[in-house]
Amino acid sequence: MKILPYQPNQSGLAYSVGTTLDRFIKSKQSDFPFASGELSQLLRDIALASKIVNRETNRAGLSNIGGAFGQTNVQGEEQQKLDVIANIRFIRALSKGGEVCAIVSEEEDAVIDLQNKSGKYVVAIDPLDGSSNIDVNISIGTIFSIYRRKTPAGSPILEEDIMQPGTEQVASGYVLYGSSTMLVYTTGFGVNGFTYEQSLGDFFLSHPSIQAPENGSIYSINEGTQNEWENGVKAYIDSCKNKNYSARYIGSLVADFHRNLLKGGIYIYPATQKNPKGKLRLMYEANALAFIAEQSGGIATDGNKRILEIQPESLHQRTPLFIGSRKMVNEALSFIQKSPTKP
Repeated sequence: MKILPYQPNQSGLAYSVGTTLDRFIKSKQSDFPFASGELSQLLRDIALASKIVNRETNRAGLSNIGGAFGQTNVQGEEQQKLDVIANIRFIRALSKGGEVCAIVSEEEDAVIDLQNKSGKYVVAIDPLDGSSNIDVNISIGTIFSIYRRKTPAGSPILEEDIMQPGTEQVASGYVLYGSSTMLVYTTGFGVNGFTYEQSLGDFFLSHPSIQAPENGSIYSINEGTQNEWENGVKAYIDSCKNKNYSARYIGSLVADFHRNLLKGGIYIYPATQKNPKGKLRLMYEANALAFIAEQSGGIATDGNKRILEIQPESLHQRTPLFIGSRKMVNEALSFIQKSPTKP
């Protein structure tokens, strides 16, 4: 009997598929000895729900699930049918896994107590970011933050379990439903991106150890609200134009952030006269992306304070956001800090 040592096939027919998300998560479990595998399972639950939402998104135009649902959410925004579907899918997946005790969702007025007595984690989630772009087939996404609850598992959910600053996140990430579907996440040990291979039904590591460029030449801001900006923001955007920077604004936070993360740039959603406290939500949008930005070498601030250090005071608290490449954000801050605030 002949026994030969295994040698990988190097022919063109044996191209490498790569590392699956599941295998990657398992390999990183040692980073969290306190978690006993629950965090890993939680990330798998999120990945599973994102596959289902990806399927629904891809067939939205064929199954009459595009368009408005006919109701508004707690934000006063018109819900799209896929908003509701995504919210149901993620809540269901997180409730079945048993690792989560409570959920804060953009689509729900109150905290959802899953009554999982063994649940050690709280998840804050925007199930479908940029849903107004669904009907015109533009990239949308999911954003999530994961926290460890402060009180013992099995006890009633208290405010201290929910109202935690971003510095307490144990993981955060987003899913981008675009020309390809990607899941990008961090657990505080760098940022990694996975691309969904539909024929195999799994996410594969495609962007290991993502590092945001220190500088860039892309600025992303809704210039339709320019008349309501503070003078410092106006001055900075004028500076970007004088440098012939590229203006890129999709209107889906995940999509704009993802592009700038890979190519270098800054995303700005400032305070305005209409929204003096900003418009983006702190707990399930800004915190999650700020964690990723910092872990990849970038910066996230509200213009005065580091996003991750803001103590939330309400579930749907809003905040201005300046996020992206380190040099660009610092330059934007220099304009804001030396200019009068009123437009």
